Amino acid sequence: MIVEYIRYELKTHEPHELVEAYRLAAPHFEAAPQCLGYEMSHCVEAPSSLTLRILWTSTEDHLQAFRKGPHFPPFLAAIRPFIGEIAEMRHYAPTDVAWTRTEG
Repeated sequence: MIVEYIRYELKTHEPHELVEAYRLAAPHFEAAPQCLGYEMSHCVEAPSSLTLRILWTSTEDHLQAFRKGPHFPPFLAAIRPFIGEIAEMRHYAPTDVAWTRTEG
């Protein structure tokens, strides 16, 4: 599994516009077998900064299978207005340093 982080620094759009664009784009992630999950967060200290975290089966599956497959064109159409506001877009491999509190 690979984690892609896309960090947006919005200058010409409002945060709610980006969130809504990803709501429209989300079904295309969900339909793609290469995508294992996603989450968007906004920075509390700087609300015009948002980060999208996407779990992919692999970097190659993302770049080759998803981007060259049928789900990418409609996904791209939904988020295209925001591409110029991407500050960072990279793939990361998780390490074994992790912990999550579970209730119970």
